[in-house]
Amino acid sequence: MFQVEKFLDEGQDYIRKNVVGKAIVACSGGLDSTIVAILANRAIGSKSTAVFIDTGFIRIGEKERTEAIFRKYDLNYRIIDASSAFISGLKGVTDPEKKRKIIGKVFIEEFEKVATEIGAESLMQGTIAPDWIESGGGVRDVIKSHHNVGGLPEKMNLKLVEPLRDLYKDEIREIAKYLGLESSKQPFPGPGLAVRILGDITPERIAVIKQVTEIVEREVETKLKNSLPWQYFAILTPVRTTGVHGDKRSFGETVAIRMFETSDAMSGTFSKPPWDFLDQLSTKITNAVAAVNRVVYDITNKPPATIEWE
Repeated sequence: MFQVEKFLDEGQDYIRKNVVGKAIVACSGGLDSTIVAILANRAIGSKSTAVFIDTGFIRIGEKERTEAIFRKYDLNYRIIDASSAFISGLKGVTDPEKKRKIIGKVFIEEFEKVATEIGAESLMQGTIAPDWIESGGGVRDVIKSHHNVGGLPEKMNLKLVEPLRDLYKDEIREIAKYLGLESSKQPFPGPGLAVRILGDITPERIAVIKQVTEIVEREVETKLKNSLPWQYFAILTPVRTTGVHGDKRSFGETVAIRMFETSDAMSGTFSKPPWDFLDQLSTKITNAVAAVNRVVYDITNKPPATIEWE
């Protein structure tokens, strides 16, 4: 049986033994990296700095929500706007693996800049077991390179420290609850909305997925709050279809909705929300976001699919 207090004690010991000098914590505001930031603060105090990077692919209000968490737990932190570097680096890139590797590379470049400024020698991040399992290695096939594992460059100037590496999502949620974090908070990919935009990434398409994501999260959390799925999000597909807006023909974007049930993120099933809810959600999206004229629902389990589409 997983014992939260025992793990927290061991995690702090692990950090003290493995961190060289000062450390920066790659913190997205999600549960995994936030737990690491809190652990680091407990273990080495002012020698750790949580670093949140605005990649341009974060959700509306994400930066403000993350800063509020940093303040709540009295963490040293930096918020960096590197959106231009990420967006320009992904221009014309549509292959998911290339996308993840570019994102990983730019992340490290930005973290190394901060590390140089504050004199840090270690990089801490919230890598958990599904991340390195899916990223492959040895006899394991590469399912997808997680930006914090397979997306990392072979050589970097910081020592990597990963205190959550052997944990799964169900254990992460137990720790989060114990620490007073929002334990039911759904996972959000480190590369952000970049891996939820299939095909060309443009400023216009980034704006579309941000709008749709806000609608999906608001509606699910309001209408399904008593049976909240484990994860719920929108994907902007590379498919354009013919539709009608008003009395005029449109040739617009197709959005897919993914709602998923699992305990450990290694396997699971698609959610089965009421049809009326999906009907209303589709209408809200197409009414609010003129670029979208078709909404589809993903009814695929894991396996054969992964939870995210990229």
